[in-house]
Amino acid sequence: MTAANPILNEVSNVFIPVSNIEAARDWYCTLLGLSVECDIIGGHLCSLPMRDGTGIILDTMPMWGGKAPDGPPTYQTPAVMLKTDDIYASFAYMQERGIELVTEIENGHWFVFKDPDGNLLMICA
Repeated sequence: MTAANPILNEVSNVFIPVSNIEAARDWYCTLLGLSVECDIIGGHLCSLPMRDGTGIILDTMPMWGGKAPDGPPTYQTPAVMLKTDDIYASFAYMQERGIELVTEIENGHWFVFKDPDGNLLMICA
């Protein structure tokens, strides 16, 4: 008899590797319109209070390269996609804040940008 699969078909959180947890928390909180009062746990991670769905955890990844001189490896392909109801307003918002844009708005639907650590992220309508 085969045991039932105990793994749920849902994503709980996504980890984003960062080099400076305080600076990353402040940057992401500003980007997402959150209070910067998010707690830093264990000196290396911060769970962002997302509206609903999958959470985001910023982590200096001490076990996964965070203790190396350059910090943990960054995402060189977009691993996180944030939602928007207005792709053009979102693009303008990023431009106004001087956030590094990697692409223009593609197919009227999405664009890619970098966080301060160089992680690639996507905004999609």
